[in-house]
Amino acid sequence: MESTLQKPAFPCAETTPKTKTTQRTIFRWIHILFSIPILGYIYSPFEKLPDYAPATRFVFLPVMVVSGLWMWKGHLLRRLLSKRSA
Repeated sequence: MESTLQKPAFPCAETTPKTKTTQRTIFRWIHILFSIPILGYIYSPFEKLPDYAPATRFVFLPVMVVSGLWMWKGHLLRRLLSKRSA
């Protein structure tokens, strides 16, 4: 007799954890993609700067900084969090 529980649509996706290389690749691409608008902000004509300023200051720059810090020092933060939960 079969179980009445619903089976996952992608059973292998549930059992395979994200590897460190996959996680690093994702953060690297986030870092690269969010730096493109910042380059546009820097090299755009002075008259168009007010259009890009809020998005650059409050979205693109913070995401780029956090992803860069996570790639650089994320291993220390993960170690600190694992010690606290134990």
